[in-house]
Amino acid sequence: MAKSGTSDSDDVIIIKKYANRRLYNTRSSSYITLDFLAKLTREGKDFQVVDAKTGDDITHNILTQIIMEEESSGQQMLPVGFLRELISMYGNSMQSMIPQYLEASMEAFRKNQEKFQTAMEGSIKNSPFAQLARQNLAMFEAASSAFSPRKDKQAATPAQPAASSSDDEIAALKAELSAMQRKIDSLVDKS
Repeated sequence: MAKSGTSDSDDVIIIKKYANRRLYNTRSSSYITLDFLAKLTREGKDFQVVDAKTGDDITHNILTQIIMEEESSGQQMLPVGFLRELISMYGNSMQSMIPQYLEASMEAFRKNQEKFQTAMEGSIKNSPFAQLARQNLAMFEAASSAFSPRKDKQAATPAQPAASSSDDEIAALKAELSAMQRKIDSLVDKS
């Protein structure tokens, strides 16, 4: 998420928080929830939350509240030891350096995560497992197409009378199974 001070003010979504604890999105003219703000954050959208009465910027408080909601809903990401260390830094002479350190650490983590994902995607695309997955997918599609009715086959075949014999149905099913088996055999032979 871009910092409020560095982004174009037109890109920042203004959210007003009213005394009744409701959040109002001024861009969409609708009331929203903390979950919606969490989603905006994950999408990298910049927003600023202001107190509707005083006009004070309360974005920090709302982001902290979102973290508390996430942590209490079973999505715990902050270990107890880290929280204790963080609390112990309040009032410490190093307190002013902690925000920049944490921000730089998170940015480095994000860059490393992107590099790792790119490397993994590149190695997976060229791996034998990817080739095997493509072949398995082709076999699955061939098998599923054999069981699904085809439009051209339905259009070419006139509607059968209701009293058709079960022998005809069995023969048709055997023919389709045979066609499916030939497709699977041809795909397996290619690998």
